[in-house]
Amino acid sequence: MKTLLTQKIKFSKYKNIVILTGAGISVASGLKTYRGKTSNQDNNIGNQAHVDRLKDNPLLIWQLFNPLRTACLSAKPNQAHQVLVHLEQSLKPEQNLALITQNVDRLHQKAGSKNVIELHGVVTETCYSNKQCQLLPFKDEKEYINKAPLCHQCNSPLKPNVVLFGESIPVDREWQVKKALRKCDLFIAIGTSGTVFPAANYVRSAEYSGAKTIFMNLEPMNPKNHYFQQEYIGEAEQLLPELFDI
Repeated sequence: MKTLLTQKIKFSKYKNIVILTGAGISVASGLKTYRGKTSNQDNNIGNQAHVDRLKDNPLLIWQLFNPLRTACLSAKPNQAHQVLVHLEQSLKPEQNLALITQNVDRLHQKAGSKNVIELHGVVTETCYSNKQCQLLPFKDEKEYINKAPLCHQCNSPLKPNVVLFGESIPVDREWQVKKALRKCDLFIAIGTSGTVFPAANYVRSAEYSGAKTIFMNLEPMNPKNHYFQQEYIGEAEQLLPELFDI
């Protein structure tokens, strides 16, 4: 259901807040979404960024992610990111905020958010593809256009430090999410269609814990997810300042 914008969210009523963000929160920072009105129709990441491609053609993975990596390096946080920083800073000692993001742009940290769970990694870092390798992810601003880089330790192809389609979210991140959802009393999804798994299941877990659940996105849910109790439609950088009573 849609709710009037005058009905602000009073965060002081809640103790364990979980916020899930998707690509829609970064649109005002110049980054395109993969779906919906602001999607980049020339963006093939959603179709081709599969782990099997890494095995067959690692250079293709770099060619797919190079434009996004370049865009993320120059992107700046927008007002929606800043509102979430303000929320975190305004919490009382007995309150907790878990900020879960599906984004790989690291704009939440650039804005100043501290407790961020990056489900899908960080595109501006490089990491190993060989799970047995001990190489730690490292910040990397290079574009690899003609040749995929190799690990100096195991000689396997390196890849952007993101979770590719066909890969699992790292266990430690999933554990952090489950821990936060288990005691959640307010769950807000911002700028995400709510259809990408496993994040699509988070609202169900939150509601099972007794949380109030809110959906905020540029476009309505399609199909509807009945686990969301309230729905706000609009641009994140406009909705958050209007709705967040901090």
